Amino acid sequence: MTQGIVVGLDGTDQANAAARWAAAEAVLRGTGVRLVHVKEMSPDALLPFATREPDEPWAEDLLARTATGLRERHPDLSVTTRLLPSDPVASLVAAAEEGDLLVLGSRALGGMAGYLIGSVGMTVAGRVNRPVVLVRSVGTSPSQGPVVVGVDLRQPVDTVLGFAFEEAARRLARVQVVYTQQLSAYGALGPSMVPDIRPTVAPEIQRSLDELLEPWQEKFPDLSAAGRVAIGSAGQELVHAAGGAALVVVGRRARGSALGTRIGNVAHAVLHHCHSPVALVPHD
Repeated sequence: MTQGIVVGLDGTDQANAAARWAAAEAVLRGTGVRLVHVKEMSPDALLPFATREPDEPWAEDLLARTATGLRERHPDLSVTTRLLPSDPVASLVAAAEEGDLLVLGSRALGGMAGYLIGSVGMTVAGRVNRPVVLVRSVGTSPSQGPVVVGVDLRQPVDTVLGFAFEEAARRLARVQVVYTQQLSAYGALGPSMVPDIRPTVAPEIQRSLDELLEPWQEKFPDLSAAGRVAIGSAGQELVHAAGGAALVVVGRRARGSALGTRIGNVAHAVLHHCHSPVALVPHD
C-alpha cells in the first residue's frame, strides 16, 4: 500500500509551497501526505575522531511544524513525517517509490543551495518511477486554471494524457493539449528560400491531435478539452500556453541513457520559466 503523496522538505519557501500544494492535492485525491527530510551531517561529524551524531533537532522541528500547519489547514488530512538517511538521491527515490506522487520545491534551475531542485533534485526527478510535481513559491492554487499538457505525437502519450485528464477531473478544469512541430532548418527559412510548408503541415497534425483526444473526451465527457498545434520551440510554446495554468504536465522517458537519466530539454525549459506547478510523468 502506498503512502499517498510524498513531499521533500529542506526548509525553503519553495519546499513550504510544495507542502501546501501537496496537502490540497491530497484532499482532492482523498489520500494522505508524508513529509520527508534527508538528514545532513553536522560539520563536526565530518572531522576525524568526532563523536557527535548528525544534527537532527532542526530537521525534526521542521517536519513537526510543517505537519502541524498542514493539519490546521486541512483538519481531516492524514500527515505523517519521516527523517531519511543522509544519502539524498537514494533516500528521496526510495521514499518516492512508496507513494503515488513525489512533490518537491522548485526555484528555477541553477546553482542554488539546497537539494530540492539542484543537481540532487533533478537526478531524483529523472530516476523516480512515479510522477514528480515541482512547485514554485508563486503560482496558482491547484483548483484554479486549466491543466496544460505537452505531447509529442512521436512518443507514447497515453500515460501522460491519462495523468493530465485525471488531474483536470479532480479540479473540474479544462484540458489544453499542446503539440509543437519543429520545422527542419530549411523549412524554417521561409518562402524566400524554400516553400513555406506550415499552412499544409499544421492542419494535418491538428487532425491527428483531434483524433488522439477523442477517446479521452469520451472517457471524461464532463471535461472541456482542446488540442493546439504550434510551430516552433516546444519549450517556449508550452511555457506560453502555461500562463495561469493550475498544472503543467510534461512527459519524460522512464528509461535512462548511457549518460544517466535525464528529464529532457522541454521539461528543463518549462521548469526554468514556468511559475505554475509542473508535473513530470514517466512513460516508456
